Amino acid sequence: MGANEIRKNDVGTVFTGTIRDSDNNIVDLVTAITKQIILLRPDGTDLTADATFYTDGTDGVLTYTTQSGDLNMCGKWRIQWYVTFSVGSWKTDIKTFKVYDNLT
Repeated sequence: MGANEIRKNDVGTVFTGTIRDSDNNIVDLVTAITKQIILLRPDGTDLTADATFYTDGTDGVLTYTTQSGDLNMCGKWRIQWYVTFSVGSWKTDIKTFKVYDNLT
């Protein structure tokens, strides 16, 4: 396993994201109805999956651990978190990461 590189077909890669409001304050997620990660592949297809609390939700941190088939291509990926509450729904800023190829 590479120390800092995400590889094609890796299983068990953990993504974490802190949800913040427009004033950069951490959002308490305890009452969130929906908690999801959205991963946009280099070919434009997306993977949307349920995320979980990193701790108890009060820290605003969500996590997702990749499954078999998730990281199925090399290149530049985009990541975004999505949460809903009874009063509305929000998506985070979009970040990018790279998935690298393997020797075999």
